[in-house]
Amino acid sequence: MEHIELFFKSIFIDNMVFATFLGMCSYLAVSKKVSTAVGLGAAVIFVLAVTVPVNWLLDQYILQPGALKWLGAEYADYDLSFLSFIMFIATIATMVQLVEIVVEKFSPSLYNSLGIFLPLIAVNCAILGGSLFMQSREIETIGLAFNYGFSSGIGWFLAILAIAAIREKIRYSNVPAPLRGLGITFIITGLMAIGFMSFGGMLTGGDDEGKEETQTAKVEQVNENEDNKLAENTTTINE
Repeated sequence: MEHIELFFKSIFIDNMVFATFLGMCSYLAVSKKVSTAVGLGAAVIFVLAVTVPVNWLLDQYILQPGALKWLGAEYADYDLSFLSFIMFIATIATMVQLVEIVVEKFSPSLYNSLGIFLPLIAVNCAILGGSLFMQSREIETIGLAFNYGFSSGIGWFLAILAIAAIREKIRYSNVPAPLRGLGITFIITGLMAIGFMSFGGMLTGGDDEGKEETQTAKVEQVNENEDNKLAENTTTINE
C-alpha cells in the first residue's frame, strides 16, 4: 500500500513540474514537438530511476552520521553529510553521460533534435531535486527510493508530453499576440498544475477518514474503560 500511495503521489500531487516547478528550462525548451518531448521524458525517467536509489545507498552507507560503522567501530562517529551535493551530482553526471552515449548510438535523429538539452539533464534541477527530496523525506528502503525516482520521472514525462501535445495544437489557434510563445505556455502550465493538484483530495482523503475513524474508536474505547471502572467502583462501594 505504501508503494502504491508513493507512486501516485509522486506523479500527480508532488509532480516535479507542477508542484515544485523543477526542470522548467527543459520543460519549456524541448516541448515544441511531441517526438522530442517523449525522448527527453524517457531519458529523465531512466536517470531518476537509477540515480535516486544509487544516491539512497550512498546516503545510507557513506554520507549520513554514523553510516560508516560497517567499516568498523572507529568509523562510527564520522559524518560525511557535507559531501551530499558532490556525491549526488557525480552520480547524476555519470548516468547522464551513459544516456547520452546510448541515445547517440541507437537514435542519432533524436540525439540531434535534443541537442544541448540532453547533456544538460545533468544540471536539470528536477534530477537533483529527486535525490534531495528522497533524503529529506527519509525514505527507508531502496525499493521505496526506486519507486520514488521512477514515479517522479513519470510525472515529469507526463508534464512535458502534455504541454508538447497542447503546444502543437495551439499553433493553429488564434492566440492573442502578447501571449504567443511562452506567455500562453505559462498560462496552460498553471491550469495543468491546478488539474494535477486536484488529485490531492482523492489520494489523501481516505487517509484522513481513516485517522478520524481510528481516533473515534480510541475515544470510544477510553470511554468504555472509564464506564467499566466506574461500575466496578460502584459495585465495590455497595458491597
